[in-house]
Amino acid sequence: MNTHSAGALVFIIEDDADVSRLVASALNEFGLATEEFRSGSTAMRRWRHRPPDLCIVDLGLPDMDGIELLRQIGTVSTCGVLVLTGRGHTVDRVMGLELGADDYVVKPFDSRELVARVKSILRRRALGSRVGPGLHLRHAKFGDWTFDVAANVLHRPDGTEDVLGTAEGQVLRVFVERPNQILTREQLVGHHDLSPLDRSIDVRISRLRRRLEHDLENPKLIKTVYGAGYLFSALVHWT
Repeated sequence: MNTHSAGALVFIIEDDADVSRLVASALNEFGLATEEFRSGSTAMRRWRHRPPDLCIVDLGLPDMDGIELLRQIGTVSTCGVLVLTGRGHTVDRVMGLELGADDYVVKPFDSRELVARVKSILRRRALGSRVGPGLHLRHAKFGDWTFDVAANVLHRPDGTEDVLGTAEGQVLRVFVERPNQILTREQLVGHHDLSPLDRSIDVRISRLRRRLEHDLENPKLIKTVYGAGYLFSALVHWT
């Protein structure tokens, strides 16, 4: 069992009891604590008392659209988010990722793959709060920017702050932990079975560039290495 995910709490927000039990059983087997909810409103009420480390959200909930729930989650938390849904349309996928989802799994699904994706999200979040064994540095400085990896807050050169969505924050964490290296799309999203048609990483890169680059036509920080991946071109100092 990965120590980064041991003891983590996962909210399963799914109105299908059979699916919810299947997911909970698979996660419990790997040492993850779970709480199940049949509606978004009950999950949000529980959130006030015990926020989760990660939540699994079905988009087809009885009391609200899952997209609206993602918006609400984004206003109160920077926890990990995995969308688990029967909606496989590109529009839904892009909207979910734009609203901060870390991953998007379409039903039917393999429970082992789902657990692997959950653990990957939790592992990336754990790595965001440290830079190496025994090191607890949380601020990555590059140029005139500072990124608080624990809070997902980007401090702009003019002194203002920008709270990143979970998905964007995780990609930026990978970049600042491995600057000046060519990183594949799979490395940036954290799993190795990424479909060639999956454009989720492109959405996240585009959003980061809009925040960081002065000239989107000629990016200086996040460079595309055609046929290979992306490179974060900066000197990074940790405090």
